[in-house]
Amino acid sequence: MPENPTPSSFWKALGIAWEFGWVIVIPLVVFVLGGRLLDRHFGTSPWWLLTGLIVSITLTTIGLVWKFKKLLRSIEDSSQPPSSKP
Repeated sequence: MPENPTPSSFWKALGIAWEFGWVIVIPLVVFVLGGRLLDRHFGTSPWWLLTGLIVSITLTTIGLVWKFKKLLRSIEDSSQPPSSKP
């Protein structure tokens, strides 16, 4: 039977989810909104919007991979026993 998670592990998980959420939301809002505004200004709808969407998806993917690797590295480091140095 699985153990109940401790409150500190709950807050760690929530913090990780929060970080991943910002990595997704910020590029999406900035580049899609920017593309929409450029389309309105230049009358090129939907080309800047689509460009902003592609750029935001690319940056989000890169950001998520980077965050995930960092998370895996920290989990790996915390699971290894400390090495004894003479």
